[in-house]
Amino acid sequence: MNRHLLGFPPESFLHRRALARQGLGEGALILPAAAILHRSRDTEHRYRPDSELFYLTGCTEPGVVAVLRDSEEESFVLFVPRRDPKTEVWSGPRVGPEEAKERFGADAVYPLEEMDEHLPGLLRSHKRIFFRLGVHSRVESLVVGALQWGRTRGPRTGEGPRALVDPGELLDGLRIVKGPEEVSRIRKATELTVAAFRETLGATRPGMGEWEVEALLESAFRRGGGSGPAFPTIVGSGENGCVLHYVDNQDPIDGAGLVLLDGGAEVDLYSGDVSRTYPAGGRFSDRQLEVYEVVLRAHRAAFASVRPGSTIGQVHDAALEQITMGLVGLEVLTGTVEDLIAEQAHEPFFPHKTSHWLGLDVHDVGDYASSAGSRVLEPGMVLTVEPGLYFPSSADTPSHPYSGIGVRVEDDLLVTEDGAENLTGSLPVAPEDLEALVGAGLRA
Repeated sequence: MNRHLLGFPPESFLHRRALARQGLGEGALILPAAAILHRSRDTEHRYRPDSELFYLTGCTEPGVVAVLRDSEEESFVLFVPRRDPKTEVWSGPRVGPEEAKERFGADAVYPLEEMDEHLPGLLRSHKRIFFRLGVHSRVESLVVGALQWGRTRGPRTGEGPRALVDPGELLDGLRIVKGPEEVSRIRKATELTVAAFRETLGATRPGMGEWEVEALLESAFRRGGGSGPAFPTIVGSGENGCVLHYVDNQDPIDGAGLVLLDGGAEVDLYSGDVSRTYPAGGRFSDRQLEVYEVVLRAHRAAFASVRPGSTIGQVHDAALEQITMGLVGLEVLTGTVEDLIAEQAHEPFFPHKTSHWLGLDVHDVGDYASSAGSRVLEPGMVLTVEPGLYFPSSADTPSHPYSGIGVRVEDDLLVTEDGAENLTGSLPVAPEDLEALVGAGLRA
């Protein structure tokens, strides 16, 4: 298997580039590889390829710069670092310019060391440049130079680029609807996530550290064939579950509290993303169960609204109505549901939206709204459904019987021709099923 294409057929990337070229409109797109990030001094983080670059080329190596042009000649050009045997002793073999042309199907490949010589000429015949500022200083200086060239030459000759456009304007609309090969990867990532969650929930014990639960989940991702977590795993026990992106994972787990576990495996750069909230001791208390059932009703209402023709806003509205009704039932809020929603009275307890897109990035690209209104769902879109309720104990929050309880329930849904498929639906959400899963582990 070509380790760069990650099992995708070359035709997939050729097709994506063809679609992207249709939107270039006398433009040129420049996509640099992701930078190598350092944890401290010369210690590097594990490299994660740029999603946009991979989406169009299949390339997973650092240092590469891809150029896609609205041109009959050299429409797909790569700049690739020359191979360096001394560096490869430390980092492993690289593809190099000679091999890259055939491997990635480029029309031309130049050494990265010669980019200053070749890139300006590739840009001068185009009216606009698709490039994201702030991601690659060397390329950015060449882009600015091309725009300055166009500004001075353009008025009299009509030559040169005169506009800079974010690549998302071109690529986000393509990436939001997944092709069959992408759905296959997301399905693998979600199946692995579910299996790892089952194992982890069954192994959770009161008195364990949150860090131990994190280690259990992430080791299951690797053992199952994933590259690791798609994002930092959240293990929020007790009141830590009220912190939306709690990733410290440093406290011991109290057997009387809940554990909010939010994680996802990454497979071939595609993400899963699941949240479950469960009782560490194997039984929900009455108060915990009351909050959990409100969130579960919101989760089911949102799921039921996911279908082609619905909007992403309607998914959130369905959850929000149930959350607000539940807050009234819990006597946390008073008033009519309609008025409370209009006043956004829910925000201290439900401060986030119900969904985000899922794909190459765990919070994948794609607008949720435009001047025309909320985004309409289409077959092939993948989104999360993740309502929650959070009651932190703090000086700014009035004390009440639910203080310290945080609950979120999250699944990954694929929009189909006639509705939606819950890709993570085999993982229990009913409270009695969660109790049985955790309790079986406690009894083992």
